[in-house]
Amino acid sequence: MPKSNSVKDYIRTIVDFPHEGIMFRDVTTLFADPRGFRMAIDQMLHPYAGERIDKVVGLEARGFIIGGAIAHQLSVGFVPVRKKGKLPGTTISEEYKLEYGEAIVEVHDDAIQPGEKVLVVDDLLATGGTAEAGIKLVERLGGEIIGCAFIIDLPELGGRKKLEAMGMDVSILCEFEGL
Repeated sequence: MPKSNSVKDYIRTIVDFPHEGIMFRDVTTLFADPRGFRMAIDQMLHPYAGERIDKVVGLEARGFIIGGAIAHQLSVGFVPVRKKGKLPGTTISEEYKLEYGEAIVEVHDDAIQPGEKVLVVDDLLATGGTAEAGIKLVERLGGEIIGCAFIIDLPELGGRKKLEAMGMDVSILCEFEGL
């Protein structure tokens, strides 16, 4: 990959995936480049420098990659929020709406302790449905969300406005127009 100056330069667009009319923003090219991946993780952490963070919550599935790297960097625990039925043990669940239906995400019922400070992360913020569900799960467990960090925002879909209306601090590394 050519030398890049911003995280956005590392992200490729795949036209008509997974459906016609969708411009898929592929972060695997970012993850595959050590300089780009390091840049993204460092920039995602920057707004929260000096903040107490006890746990990093990563949203299924690319949020696991980002969340694991951020948790490692901070020397804190990582908590996955997964699709229904993917976690063993006792979980709590939250239903949310998709453009084409509904889905459910879950977290272990003992993953976050009351009062723990939590950073929620994922690769892309679109409508905000998955992030909203993850936030609700953390709050139900008594966690205090200090922020939500994403690599990409698709502003036309309104996810950032939805999360900010919930009182969330939202940090974004880059934006793409369209779907």
